[in-house]
Amino acid sequence: MVILAGNLSAQDLHFSQFYMAPLQQNPALAGAVHELQAVLHYREQWRSVFEPYTTIAASLDMRLNKRRVKSGYWAAGLSFISDKAGSARLGTTQGDLSLAYHLKVNRYHLLGLGLRGAFAQWGFIPGALQWGNQYQAGSFNASLPTGETLAGSTTNFFDIGAGFNWTFNNTSGTRMVTDNHDQRFVAGFAFYHPIRPSVGVIEGEGNRLYMRTTVYANGLFSIANSDFALAPGFFLYNQGPARQIYLGTLVRYKFRQESKYTGFEKGAAVSVGAYMRAADGVSASILLEMARYAIGFSYDFNTSTFSKATGTRGALELSLRFVNPNPFYNTASRSRI
Repeated sequence: MVILAGNLSAQDLHFSQFYMAPLQQNPALAGAVHELQAVLHYREQWRSVFEPYTTIAASLDMRLNKRRVKSGYWAAGLSFISDKAGSARLGTTQGDLSLAYHLKVNRYHLLGLGLRGAFAQWGFIPGALQWGNQYQAGSFNASLPTGETLAGSTTNFFDIGAGFNWTFNNTSGTRMVTDNHDQRFVAGFAFYHPIRPSVGVIEGEGNRLYMRTTVYANGLFSIANSDFALAPGFFLYNQGPARQIYLGTLVRYKFRQESKYTGFEKGAAVSVGAYMRAADGVSASILLEMARYAIGFSYDFNTSTFSKATGTRGALELSLRFVNPNPFYNTASRSRI
């Protein structure tokens, strides 16, 4: 039914841990927060109902000429996505290249503009599907003709996107940042699929991707005279008839301070919290940071009408991140933008 519906257009994937997937939000986030950042992501959804939807993603972004240009710098990012659904593995395999320029407005503020180019393949495994014409007397016979005319099982297409981002970081340019007084904030918008590429495989029909727009904001705000901080986030996603509003916060506790002298004592923090996806579900999350590394875990509890089938069990998500330099300990040479 999914494949035969001529008026159905595919929707983009999403991650509940959107703060760990910057290049999926906006190409302008390449190099916006960290000099170098590498992320691995895995998501599995609807296992409680049928063959799960699985998504694997990897990304790398880095600043290019930061030390040579005082007014701003270039950044680039690479990302790979494999998103498959059901036993027929219906979905997309995609590679992206992002390029961004970040203008230094003053000591703490950056304005970034990013562009993205992508090459993708959308398709499925025809032999894994069962069609009505292949049933006789209530029994399935794979040798019978399907009665369907397919243009092919895969479609290749190019895609583009662009976005704008504002970054605020009160630790930029400071001599030593090892105590708990971080105030960081990013906000922006992006759009994808303005040329509306076709992903149809039914002969004579073409399903075109709706243009997607994204608006987001998230940050880290330390609480004075304590080891705690709040990390709220907001995400608005529109694509054709689909809309997603995502809102929540993590509470961060820095339980170990980086050593100012030896470096042997590594900084560490743990964040816990939840995000609400309007009229759909709640995502409980935990993020553990240790020096340059971070690992995230989240689980989505389904609260929509589909929960009658899922028993509220939605999606499991894991992420792993590496950043450089160490966010717990910056000297002037590293933190100066």
